[in-house]
Amino acid sequence: MFFTRLSTLTCAAIVCAPMALAHEFWIEPLEFQVKNNQPVVADLRNGQLFDGTRLPFMASSNTYFEAVFGDTHIPVTGRMGDRPAITLPPLGADGLLILAHEAAASDLTYKEWAKFLKFATHKDFSDAADIHTARGWPMENFKETYTRHSKALIAVGNGEGADHDLGLWTEFVARDNPYAADFDGTLDVSLLFDSKPRGDAQIEVYARDAQGVVTVTITRTDVQGNAAIPVQAGFDYMLDAVVLSPASDAEIPEGMPVWETYWASLTFAVPLR
Repeated sequence: MFFTRLSTLTCAAIVCAPMALAHEFWIEPLEFQVKNNQPVVADLRNGQLFDGTRLPFMASSNTYFEAVFGDTHIPVTGRMGDRPAITLPPLGADGLLILAHEAAASDLTYKEWAKFLKFATHKDFSDAADIHTARGWPMENFKETYTRHSKALIAVGNGEGADHDLGLWTEFVARDNPYAADFDGTLDVSLLFDSKPRGDAQIEVYARDAQGVVTVTITRTDVQGNAAIPVQAGFDYMLDAVVLSPASDAEIPEGMPVWETYWASLTFAVPLR
């Protein structure tokens, strides 16, 4: 596995052709704030720029699916094909609810070398081409396997509580509560991979206003895997980060994936006061 280290710039992201190759996966509640006597309903979505397909509940597609409320872990279950994929009965108490999901691995095939290069560049892995060619892997019709690791923070009642490390293969951990009355407008987050901090890693920040307009910025974690993200009241947010890793063995049987990607996302909202 490798991590390309670049300068720790924070910059505006331009929505351009490379971004069209990236399809985010996230948990999107119908409401980020609910009363404690209301059900919690949320979609699994796959798409771009906070706009995507609503995916049904499919037990075989999940390797981990829970709602965490205080010290209580509630398995997320459903009937095959349920859409929305997540429906929880009223929780009957106030607190911060964490929805967490890990998807089973899937494969994709890169038919064109240029598309892989655009994806690797967009996700900030400039060494990918050198590693690929040095190992003599084919430059067309090669495979990648990928997994998705998603969290959402939902305020139930007063929304008091804290996010924490749930042991996902890769995940964001919010060090602040965006629903707290004393939230200062900067969300401190940690980015983990295999339970270790991801230092100097790219984070894409998607911000959606009340009219549905989405803007994207890019920031980076520091050497300890932490980032401070300015956010605005009245916006919904998605954080997205990707690990691109070559297969552990240089000699890969024909038809097997040569790259692995691990996607982390975190969704939340910042309420108007």
